[in-house]
Amino acid sequence: MKYLVRDKIFGFGDDYWIEDEHGRQTFLVDGKALRLRETFELKDPAGRVLVTIRKKMLSLRDAMEIERDDERLATIRKKRLSLLRNHYRVELVDGTELDVSGKILDREFSVEYDGELLAHISRKWFRIRDAYAVNVVREDADAPLMIAVAVCVIRLAERDHGND
Repeated sequence: MKYLVRDKIFGFGDDYWIEDEHGRQTFLVDGKALRLRETFELKDPAGRVLVTIRKKMLSLRDAMEIERDDERLATIRKKRLSLLRNHYRVELVDGTELDVSGKILDREFSVEYDGELLAHISRKWFRIRDAYAVNVVREDADAPLMIAVAVCVIRLAERDHGND
C-alpha cells in the first residue's frame, strides 16, 4: 500500500492528513506546538494515537525516537562507520535492527530487515510537488512504523545537511 506524505508539513503545530493511494485519509499527523523537543503524533482517522515521534534529548549523536502507547518502540540514528553517507539504523526495542539506505534528501530510499525490503520511499509515484510516497511492500509490515521511520530519517538527514 502506498501512502502520500507531504514534505513541508512537519513543523511545530502542523497538522496534515496522509492519504493512501486511493485518496482516502488514512493517518493524521498532529504536530505538537510548545514542546521542549520536536514532537509529532500519527493518529488514525478516529483520533487514536498510533505512534509518537520525538527528537531524542541528551544524545551524543542526533537521534529520534518512535513511541507506541507511551513506550519506546524504536530509536533511529545515522549508522556509524558506514561507507554510504545516507545510511541509517533503526533499533527496535526487541533488538531487531532495520537498515535504511538510499538518497534520503532526494526521497529515494528503502527500509530493509535482514536484506528483505519492507518499504520503499519515492517521489516518483506521485506528481504532487513537495510530496513523496511510502510504499509498504510487505502486508505484515507495520505501516505507521514505516511512515514514522521515513519521517525521522528525512528529518535527521536534513539536520545533518543544515536544511532544517
